[in-house]
Amino acid sequence: MLVVAYLVYSYAFPLLDVQTQERDLPWMLVMLCGTGLLMAAGSFMLWDLATSVVRHADASTGNRPVSKPGTPTPVASPETAAVQQYVQQSDEVDSLMQSFSRMLVTIEQQAADVNEYARRLDTAYKDLESTSAQLKEFSFKDEVTGLYNRRFFSIRLEEEVSRYRRFNHPVSVVLLDLDGFKAVNDDLGHAAGDETLRAMADILLKQSRGINVICRYGGDEFAVLLVETSKSGARLYADRIRYVLSTWAFAHGRRVTASFGIASLPEDVAPAADELIRAADEALYAAKRAGKNRVSVHEDIGAAPGVRPGA
Repeated sequence: MLVVAYLVYSYAFPLLDVQTQERDLPWMLVMLCGTGLLMAAGSFMLWDLATSVVRHADASTGNRPVSKPGTPTPVASPETAAVQQYVQQSDEVDSLMQSFSRMLVTIEQQAADVNEYARRLDTAYKDLESTSAQLKEFSFKDEVTGLYNRRFFSIRLEEEVSRYRRFNHPVSVVLLDLDGFKAVNDDLGHAAGDETLRAMADILLKQSRGINVICRYGGDEFAVLLVETSKSGARLYADRIRYVLSTWAFAHGRRVTASFGIASLPEDVAPAADELIRAADEALYAAKRAGKNRVSVHEDIGAAPGVRPGA
């Protein structure tokens, strides 16, 4: 009864509205108190009954006369035998209950040990996952710009080319190379050069969609993998980057421009990652030959000898 009353008070009572709670709260408290008193009185009566039975059994056992040798042993009355049997059964029940309690304590301790071990194992597994993710992230990141490196770009490019083979979705690659970056390093030092690279990375991140893959491809050259983007969309993207770069205020005060080369699937080459990179690289050389600070697509490639990026 006390358990039922507590459950009603703990779970059913909070579901009532505020006015009903204020009205029924005194009755709930009275019910709980009354139930508690009834339980206490019942427990006292049971304890008193058990004590009386034990006293009666002890008295019956103590008043039994000691028989002399050769004297027939008196036969106990049925009432006395019943009381003795009850006491004996009570002792057996108490012994069983004590054994059961000790067994429960052992089981609870073992369960607590297992839970603690499972918790520690889960914590160690999560730490291992976090460390592995950090190591993987570091292996795919450029330490100067924080962009992805060439290794990661190659992996993602292979995945997108494979996806193009299955679903025929367009994919484009933009290679860009900073014009005259060597002069910045030579005149202002490598610290200024690194700051220029970080500024370029910031421009690319701000002007790109989240699904695009931006990496530092090497030196002052960057590569952008444009997912689900046709050649016309790639050209609009490169023109936007070129415009933002032309108005960007670098910390060293010099103006920095870039040349861009674009190649796309399915227009330019066969669906292979290395062929797509080669086509974008040739388009970049064409932009350099044409005077730098411009965007060139694969069709712009001419027969004139190329100018290597970085010039």
